[in-house]
Amino acid sequence: MLRAILRDVLALDQDQVDGFTHDTGLFGHLPELDSMAVASLFTEMEDRLDIIIEDDDVDGEMLETYGGLLTFAETRALES
Repeated sequence: MLRAILRDVLALDQDQVDGFTHDTGLFGHLPELDSMAVASLFTEMEDRLDIIIEDDDVDGEMLETYGGLLTFAETRALES
């Protein structure tokens, strides 16, 4: 689901998203993921994953890699 969200919000190619590994860099590595896109990404994650992302939850580490964002999303989903 997270791959689909990233693909849709950032308008990435499916092949590119399918190739994401735990260590794939996101913020600062994907030009499509700028500060404006982060807000859209979080909104879409909240809608599709039925989670709430508080401002205090957001840090650079969670956006650094695909694995970091995935771990955050999975943890949030389990808490919901």
